[in-house]
Parts: sequence; C-alpha cells; structure tokens
Amino acid sequence: MTFTVTAPGGLTITVPDGPVNLGSGAPGTQISGPLGPVTVSDQRAALTATWVASMIAAPAGFTTGGGTAAETVPTSAVLYWSGTATTTGTGTFVPGQIDAAAAQTLDVVRTAYSKTTGSGNNSATWTPTIVINVPAQAVAGT
Repeated sequence: MTFTVTAPGGLTITVPDGPVNLGSGAPGTQISGPLGPVTVSDQRAALTATWVASMIAAPAGFTTGGGTAAETVPTSAVLYWSGTATTTGTGTFVPGQIDAAAAQTLDVVRTAYSKTTGSGNNSATWTPTIVINVPAQAVAGT
C-alpha cells in the first residue's frame, strides 16, 4: 500500500488593508494604537516548518503637506511591538517584541514574529501595536 501526503498551499502573510487610523496627538506627545491582526499561514507541510516575519517603515518616514522637516515623522520615531500570538501547529513561536518595554524603532528591518522549530502546517496571528513619538516641531497634518 502507498499513499501521499500533500501540501495544500504555501507560506502566506496577511496584514491589515490600510490605512489604519492610530488616533491623533499634539507635537511632543505619543500616539499609540493597534495595527490590526497579522497572520502567517504555513501550509507547506514541511519537515522543517520555520519562518520569519519582518517589519520596516517607509525609509522616508511619514509625511504630510510638502514633506518638509516639520511635516515629517522619521522612522526612528516610530516603534513596533508584536505582543503574543494565537498559534496552531507544533513548534516554537517567538515574538519579536513581547511587550511595550521591548518595542523597537522601525528605521531598520525588525523581526515581528518567527517560528524556530517544528514541522507540518502551522499559523500565528498577532495584533502589533504601533507607537508614534510625535516630534516637538511637528505641524498639523495626517
């Protein structure tokens, strides 16, 4: 007798379909809010089913109006923390930043979540928090 185990799909990631409104704040304050659910779905049925999901902000920062210095929030003022995930499958799932104290700036590529051991199909869903340190010289804009 023979049989075949098939892999129903590949490795996918789904993220919120923006824009996402994090709220508002005055110059020199902090704005914080959830990005929305992020899901990695690994349907490769792999013997070594590991993966890494990464995050980085737009290199030019976030701008409004003419994009002058006062109309720009640099990526170094934007922080991210993944928090915990709801997972399926076996193996070790590792948050990039477990809580607000571990938040990291998004001026370079950061690990959002990873799966470091295990086999077979799996998934992880987390709702990261974005923190914006509004520069003191910022002007009003969206």
